[in-house]
Amino acid sequence: MFIAFEGLDGSGSSTQSRLLAEKLEGQGHAVLLTKEPTSSTPIGKMIRDILQHRWECSPKGLQLLFSADRAEHLATDIEPALKNGQVVITDRYLFSTIAYGSLAVQDTDWLASLNEKFRLPDITFLFKLDPKICIERIQGRGSDFELFEEHEKLGKIWEAYEKLADQFENIHVIDATKSIEQIGEEIGIIADKHLDS
Repeated sequence: MFIAFEGLDGSGSSTQSRLLAEKLEGQGHAVLLTKEPTSSTPIGKMIRDILQHRWECSPKGLQLLFSADRAEHLATDIEPALKNGQVVITDRYLFSTIAYGSLAVQDTDWLASLNEKFRLPDITFLFKLDPKICIERIQGRGSDFELFEEHEKLGKIWEAYEKLADQFENIHVIDATKSIEQIGEEIGIIADKHLDS
């Protein structure tokens, strides 16, 4: 089972991916919890440096880096874990590339083509939250703002996510205004149904 968590920065996907991993491990499942961009590869570190304004890259160059990072992530972590029967949970995956990338790269067909050969998740949880609340949460963390964390940009990114939810199956839109416990319970029920089927 391959599960992806998606949504705007600050919407809670990192928290809920961790909680689901803990829940499934408690049920006896072997779980790999991972994220994109990766933190263990040179490509992932390069992407994070760009997002944090440490150096600049062209929009298409950045998207190519995301795809290269994903290819490596799949080959070295995700696919081997799935073959071993593990549940793989990733905090962000290819829908992030398309939604966030559409801000700077107008050719969405090109963006989609970069990702069309990659494995699709069995389930994607897409967190819906007002961009204003996302910004407040990011500020509350006291962390530096990354490239995409501005209100107007987040609104456009969410519009792209909504289009993807209409185009692809097994994307579950989650109301991220609910409590952490309520969201976790909803996600757990959906995940259990897929694991039992």
